[in-house]
Amino acid sequence: MDTTSAAAPAGPLAGRTALVTGAASGIGRACAEAFAAAGARVYVVDLAAGPAEELAARIGGVAAVADLSDPRAVEDLPDDADIVVNNAGLQHVAPLHEFPTERFTQIQRVMVEAPFRIIRRTLPHMYEREWGRIVNISSVHGLRASAFKSAYVTAKHALEGLSKTAALEGAPYGVTSNCINPGYVRTALVEKQIAAQALAHGIREDEVVEQIMLDRTAVKRLIEPDEVAQLALWLCSPSASCITGASLPVDGGWTAH
Repeated sequence: MDTTSAAAPAGPLAGRTALVTGAASGIGRACAEAFAAAGARVYVVDLAAGPAEELAARIGGVAAVADLSDPRAVEDLPDDADIVVNNAGLQHVAPLHEFPTERFTQIQRVMVEAPFRIIRRTLPHMYEREWGRIVNISSVHGLRASAFKSAYVTAKHALEGLSKTAALEGAPYGVTSNCINPGYVRTALVEKQIAAQALAHGIREDEVVEQIMLDRTAVKRLIEPDEVAQLALWLCSPSASCITGASLPVDGGWTAH
C-alpha cells in the first residue's frame, strides 16, 4: 500500500503575492498571517526590522524594512504585488491649534502619500495580469471626525478618496479597491492612545476606553485584529469581485448614529 500522504490542497490565494504595510504588529500582522495561510506569498513591510523578519520567517514571506515617511524608501518596495494592503499608520493626539506641524506632515506621508506611491507602483503589474486587489485599512475616522486627531482624520479621509479613484480606474482591468473602516481595535496603537486621550480630555486612563473609545459604539468591546484581517481576505475572494469603491465599517455600530 502506498502510504505517501497526499499534498495539501493549495489555498485560494496560491500564486498570488500580497504586500502588507505595517505588517509586524496589530492589524497588519493579522492580515499577513491570514493571507499567507490562504496561500499568498507575503511581503512583510514594516519599520521594525526584527519583528518583520521574524514574522516573514514564520509565514514563509519576505521582510521589507522601510520607513514609509521617506518617499525614496517607498519607491524601493517591490512592485509585483497582486494584492496591496495599505495598513501602516500612526497617531498623535493634540488640539488642532497646538498640533505639531512636522507630525502632521509625517502622518500624511505615511498614511496618504505612501499608499498613493505603492498603488501607483503596483497597478501596472495588476493591470497586466488583469487581476488585483487593493485593501486600504482606513478607519471609522475616515467616515467620522473626532476632536484632537486632526492629522489622523485628515489622512483617513484622504485615503477614502484615493481608494475610490483607484476603484474607478482599476475596474476595466479586474482591479478592485476598497476601504475597511474599523473602530477601536485591540492594537499597540490604540493602547498608546489611552494616556494621550486621558490628558487631552482631562479624565483618568481607566475611563478612556469606556467614555471615549466605546462611547459611540453599540457593541461594547474592542475589535480584534483578526476580525479585520478576515474581511480583508474576503475582499480578495471571488465572492467580492463586484465590491469596489466601498467603505466597509467594522465599528460595532459607531456609524449607525
